[in-house]
Amino acid sequence: MDFSLQSLTGVLDQTEARLYAGSHAATRVWPTGFGVLDKTLAGGLRSGELILLSGPQGLGKTTWALQVARNVAQSGRPVVFFSFEHDQQTLLERLIALEAGELRGVEAPGIHRIRQYLEAGYSQGSLVDRLRGTNGGIEALENVQKYADRFVLHRSTGTSTSLDVIREAVDEVREAAGQWPFIVVDYLQKVRAVDGSLAEEERITGVVEGLKDLALDLDTPVLAVAAADKAGITEGRRIRVSNLRGSSALAYEADTVLILNNKYDVVARHHLVYDVGNAERYRQWAVLSVEKNRNGKDKIDLEFRKRFEQSRFESSGRKVTEQLVDDRLFVD
Repeated sequence: MDFSLQSLTGVLDQTEARLYAGSHAATRVWPTGFGVLDKTLAGGLRSGELILLSGPQGLGKTTWALQVARNVAQSGRPVVFFSFEHDQQTLLERLIALEAGELRGVEAPGIHRIRQYLEAGYSQGSLVDRLRGTNGGIEALENVQKYADRFVLHRSTGTSTSLDVIREAVDEVREAAGQWPFIVVDYLQKVRAVDGSLAEEERITGVVEGLKDLALDLDTPVLAVAAADKAGITEGRRIRVSNLRGSSALAYEADTVLILNNKYDVVARHHLVYDVGNAERYRQWAVLSVEKNRNGKDKIDLEFRKRFEQSRFESSGRKVTEQLVDDRLFVD
């Protein structure tokens, strides 16, 4: 029997049952925790959808994805984070720094200070002992511990972590948590292909199609970080959907595409010429553009203050009011 076949009557019956249970709408929407983005996305990310996040190197793609994952776990839902770029210890340090920043603002210890405190040779004692002298460090650790059981980290590698491995890990988290988790893949181009002889475009096409199938099959969101091509990461040039590296299937298969850019790099030149003080202010902000959104409005530019020393963005963003351009002549 083909279990992928279902009559529309069956779909209607399932929907009716979920509505009577009172949980259907709520469980399908996963707020990111960034208020203005959630409003733009009609509540947040959605079950069964593939969301791509891209941007230039060093602009906080992992920081943003980790912060969204933290917000989901904090809300009571399970998360599995496949990290090809960082080990689990580094992600823990980032989460503690994030929590401290949320609690104490700019006065909180940054990621480098947190890392120093947690290094083996720094001092003796437990995590609490090492963080005792920091501004908010112990409270930050306590906040992490509140959702630690729901936040599962997978140390992924390009030589071993395939789509099958991802599916097996997600199944394991589902069994332990009792519900399907929010899935983060950081990042997509490093997922191992079964056939290593494929060209990059074919390999990435297979990966992105597999991640989309995973989202649909499990009825949960999949957030995947995607690298940009060389043309897209040229200094002073705005990254667009067309700059996602490796395959046109990335833009086609994704339900939502979010792209980060440095505000300073993409703001129109006249905003700098007539107020030179803007240059430093713009460097402190990242533009998050909703380039594609199957469920509503797209081509919307939002901005968030960067707090990278604390491994976070300020969640209270806003719409961009300045004119943005794809290519800009630098004014320094």
